[in-house]
Amino acid sequence: MRHPPLTLKRPSGFFAAGREFEQALALLSDGAFKLFVYVCLHAERRSGRLRFRQTDLARRLGKSPRSITSYLRELQHQGVSKVQAAANQHQMGSIEIADRFWPYHKQAVETSPNNHGRYVEQVRKLFLSRSCVQGTFTAADERLAAEWQQRHVPLEQIERAYLLGCARKYVAVLNHPTAPLISSLRYFTTLLSEVAELAVSNDYWRHLARQVDQFEQRQRQNQHARQVAHANFAPPNSGLTASKQGETR
Repeated sequence: MRHPPLTLKRPSGFFAAGREFEQALALLSDGAFKLFVYVCLHAERRSGRLRFRQTDLARRLGKSPRSITSYLRELQHQGVSKVQAAANQHQMGSIEIADRFWPYHKQAVETSPNNHGRYVEQVRKLFLSRSCVQGTFTAADERLAAEWQQRHVPLEQIERAYLLGCARKYVAVLNHPTAPLISSLRYFTTLLSEVAELAVSNDYWRHLARQVDQFEQRQRQNQHARQVAHANFAPPNSGLTASKQGETR
């Protein structure tokens, strides 16, 4: 009896997890392998690279920043990736999966100041510059940035749409700490049109930039306060709890 060929539920957005994943699985601890999988799913396919903040990785993976630091060291020590650490956990670092563990043929990324690569790179740096954005710039984001370049969208217009979108997101997060952060460049698409129709002076945008800086500082202070509160009221050690339960049986 012939079976119909298998088809993907989603024809795009998947990752080629094969022999390279098996090799990594044999080398890495559970936590480091989980980080490896996350990086693979979100890295640029052409380069195997991902820009990140450790605080974002910790939140997305449900781990502490200290654990993320340990996993990054393990990935580098095992030769699975190259890591460029940031100055602190709130700034951007980068990780690149080594060729041996990357299933795609890597392509050189253009860096000439007058080509497509520079425009996309400027959009990427802008997108990852605020803490209200989760620290990934996906292949879909890169394609959208390239579309904007083809449409001759000025970088200044993108910068203003970014300011406006971040200001609104910070207000939402400050009022509702569980509100989701910005996870895609597409979040700013409709704002491009809104910015183009605004008739305001340059002073307005300078004022908005100062406001966004203040919002970001408050958001980070609130986040730190929640982390401290969580640490102070953490449940007792699970091993000690199990021991006590055993004594009462």
